[in-house]
Amino acid sequence: MENISDASLLSRVSEVAELLLQQNKKLVTAESCTGGWVAKCCTDLPGSSAWFDRGFVTYSNEAKQDQLQVDSETLARHGAVSLAVVEEMALGALASSQADLSVALTGIAGPDGGSELKPVGTVWIGWGIKNGGVHSICFEFNGDRESIRKQAVFEALGGIIKNARD
Repeated sequence: MENISDASLLSRVSEVAELLLQQNKKLVTAESCTGGWVAKCCTDLPGSSAWFDRGFVTYSNEAKQDQLQVDSETLARHGAVSLAVVEEMALGALASSQADLSVALTGIAGPDGGSELKPVGTVWIGWGIKNGGVHSICFEFNGDRESIRKQAVFEALGGIIKNARD
């Protein structure tokens, strides 16, 4: 899955747009390791303001706390790349927006920063639904920094589609 085309990303964004427009719902993104790439893909599509509310790029722990209300205790106890943090990011994005669905990403894109427990390529993605909780998955992507980030964006969009259908 390392070689994801731009056309594949566009196809997924188009499907996201179609589903959210049909349901009159809006999306918010909360991104760390992807640096706003999911939001960029969404806003590449003309007319995205009808279904895309806003995006948060919270690369630092301080930004996660300030913009998404991620608890400092959660960060200290679990680390930024964790189930607990991605779920707080997803819920914080919903609370800080007008959106119905959220996607949050936090991970280690490399080439440095990995450890034995959290190697480079570890990415947590969480999808939140307003008044409906969060569903999160930990992915282990392979490849260089660009490839890891692109795979994360692809999976994030796929999860939005799944959650919008459910």
